[in-house]
Amino acid sequence: MNHTGSVGTVETQLFRFGSPDEPFVLECGATLPGVQLAYETYGKLSPQRDNAVLVFHALTGSQHAAGHNPRLADNPLWTEECHLGWWEQFIGPGKAIDTDHLFVICVNYLGSCYGTTGPHSINPETGKPYGSAFPEITIGDIVRSQIPLLDHLGIDILLAATGGSMGGMMAMDLALRTPSRVRLVIPIAAAAGVSELTKLHNFEQMFALIEDPNFNGGDYYDQPERPWLGLVLARMISHKTFVHLGVLRERALGEIVQPSDVVRGYRLRHRTESYMLHHGKKFATRFDTNSYIRILGAWQSFDLARAHGGGDLAAAFRRSAEAAHRYLVFTISSDVCFYPEEQVVIVDALKADGIEHQYYTINSDKGHDSFLIEPSLYSPLLRHALKEEVRLIRGEV
Repeated sequence: MNHTGSVGTVETQLFRFGSPDEPFVLECGATLPGVQLAYETYGKLSPQRDNAVLVFHALTGSQHAAGHNPRLADNPLWTEECHLGWWEQFIGPGKAIDTDHLFVICVNYLGSCYGTTGPHSINPETGKPYGSAFPEITIGDIVRSQIPLLDHLGIDILLAATGGSMGGMMAMDLALRTPSRVRLVIPIAAAAGVSELTKLHNFEQMFALIEDPNFNGGDYYDQPERPWLGLVLARMISHKTFVHLGVLRERALGEIVQPSDVVRGYRLRHRTESYMLHHGKKFATRFDTNSYIRILGAWQSFDLARAHGGGDLAAAFRRSAEAAHRYLVFTISSDVCFYPEEQVVIVDALKADGIEHQYYTINSDKGHDSFLIEPSLYSPLLRHALKEEVRLIRGEV
C-alpha cells in the first residue's frame, strides 16, 4: 500500500497491573498499589512480533499520537485541542512511521492526567484523589511502568523507540535501562541531562504552579476553583522556549487581542503579549497542575550518565554498545529548549563507544516545535531508518 492518510478514528485503551500485594515500587521508595496505563496503538503487530515502535510523548502530551479521538471517558481535560493526534503528520499509512507496515504504541505517562494513574486518580486507601499524596516520580519510573504493557502485548523486542523533547529522553533511558528490549533508538531534540538554563525554566514554572492561590498544597480537587492561574503562567514561561521568537512574532500578528486587554490593572500593549496569554489560557483548560508538577520534577532529576554510568555518559552508553543498538539522533538548528550542543554531547558519547549512529541537524526557523509541525524535514530520514531496521532483522540486507 502506498497511500498516505490517517489512521482514522481511534479509542484509548486501558491496561492495569500491580496490586496491594505486588505494588509498583518507585525510585523514591514509595509504592503504588496498582497502576492504570492509558494507551493507543496503530497498525498491526506482525506474526513475528518484530515491527513494534514505541513512541514517547513530550512533557504535556498524551497517548493520542495519531488519528481522531473525540472522547476520553468524560475527562474534562480532553478538550478539542486534544482530539487530533499530536503526531498526526508523522504516523499513519504511507507516513514516516508507516502503519501499513509498523505497529505503533503510545502511552500516557505515569503521573499524567489523560487516563494513566496520577495525582487525580483515586487513592484506594482514602477513596479520594491522591492530590498531594501522590509520590514523586522519575523518568525511570515512567519508562519502567510501560514495560508490563509491552509484556501484555507480547512484544519482547521493539523495532524502535522514539520521541521528541522529553520523549527522546525516555527513548534513551529505555535503551539503557532494558538494552535487550529495543533495536533502534531515535531521540529527537532531546538531551542526556538537564542544563542549567532548563533547571531555571522548570523551577520558574514549578514556583508559578505551587504559588497559585487555589493550589492548596496540591489538594484542590474538591474545591470550587482549580489552580488555573499558575498553569497559565507556567505555560507562558515554557512556551517561549518551544517557539522561535521570530516565528512567535509572525504568529502574534494574526492573533486576536484578548477580549479584555487588562490583566490585573496592566493593559496589554503588544500582540505578542496577547499571543502568550492566549496560549497560557488554552493550556490551562486541558492539563492538571499536580500532573505538571510531578512530570516537571521527573525532568528536573533526569541524568542519563548518573542513572546508568556512575556519572560517565560514555559508560552509560556502553550498554547500548553491548546490545548493538543503532541510533538516529536529530537536532534542530534554532532550538532554544534543547540546544543543539546538548545533542552533540550524546553523539560524542556514541562515538566514544563505537555505537552505530546517524546524526542530522534539521535546519529550521521554527524552533523546538519543528519536530511537531514540519514532517517533510524528518519523514525521509525516519522512514529510511525504520525500513532499514526491518530489513536488517529479517536478513534482507
